[in-house]
Amino acid sequence: MSTNSTGPEEKGFFEKVKDTIEHLWDGTKETAEEVKDKAADTISNLTHKASAEKKTATKKATAVKKAVTTKAGGTTAKAKAVAADVKAKADNKAKAIKAKATDESAKAKKAIANVKAEAAVKAKTITAKAKTTGASVKRSTARKHAAADKHPHQL
Repeated sequence: MSTNSTGPEEKGFFEKVKDTIEHLWDGTKETAEEVKDKAADTISNLTHKASAEKKTATKKATAVKKAVTTKAGGTTAKAKAVAADVKAKADNKAKAIKAKATDESAKAKKAIANVKAEAAVKAKTITAKAKTTGASVKRSTARKHAAADKHPHQL
């Protein structure tokens, strides 16, 4: 019989170490490639998401900016309209007050003119009456003096 065994040959210590190192190396290499691929995918996804969010944020900011501009424009237009309305009302009120003041002034001037005219008429009447009364008083006094001169004791 032979001294050769029919079973598998056992590997030596160095061969086992070599196989273990190869296995570790291959596993590490595969793991490194998997990690690298996953990292590339993650970076790609994050970049895509950030880009999409940036676009969305830009769109939202633009929309908000337009809304604010529109609202501000509307508010400005409303303020101008209100100011114009207030100014128109104030102008109308001022015109009404001026017209009323002019009317009152005209009435006062007319009343003053009437009073002056009446006073002038009364003054003329009084003056005429005074002249007439004065003339008649002079005549009656002259008659009394003339009668007294004729008859001094009858007075």
